[in-house]
Amino acid sequence: MRLLGDSFEYAKDAIWGRWVRWLLLLISTIIFPLIYGYTVRVMSGAKPAPELEDWIGLFIDGIKLIVITIIYSIPLMILTLLPVAMYFIPVSSTVTPAGSGPESLLSPELAAFAALAIFVIFIVAAIIIGILSTFAMVRFARTGRMGEAFRIRTLLTHIGRIGWLNVFIALLVMGIVITIAQFVLALIPLAGPILLFLLMPAFIIFSARYVALLYESAPAPA
Repeated sequence: MRLLGDSFEYAKDAIWGRWVRWLLLLISTIIFPLIYGYTVRVMSGAKPAPELEDWIGLFIDGIKLIVITIIYSIPLMILTLLPVAMYFIPVSSTVTPAGSGPESLLSPELAAFAALAIFVIFIVAAIIIGILSTFAMVRFARTGRMGEAFRIRTLLTHIGRIGWLNVFIALLVMGIVITIAQFVLALIPLAGPILLFLLMPAFIIFSARYVALLYESAPAPA
């Protein structure tokens, strides 16, 4: 609850009554590397919420954060493509007749089991990589060095100090809270989509502050 309360107050103070900053943040969500760069500043531990200054620096930090996210997502991309690749494995080295489609090496039952196994592996991998990438992004924000985002052993040590289950539950709670809030807003007739857009900076700042506090809940390894 402390993480939720602190993050909510932080996000509220960042935009409520600060209409110029709010407008600039809305523009930044459209030029999305800028809003990514702003989250780097929030995750760096700045309190209160920082001003939008040094736009070139914001853009560069945003690009770096996007690159980190893409690199961490590569294993999941590979797992996603595996079922498709398995389907195109030929039955034999014999060339198939012209016009015939590819034949799968696996029987339908075995193919279904393999697909289920890959799905389970994908879910587990998504959870692990999601937690790792979250801490990697915050570590990058704290140090200013991209290389720090890929010190896997250091990240694993830090997560272990907090507890994998604790981190998973904390991130799950954050995701549920944001999903419910956005769902309720979306139900408002006509104004729902507009409110979702106007409050997007608040959701982004809230989540960035939340993961920063989670990162701080145990000392980070040197």
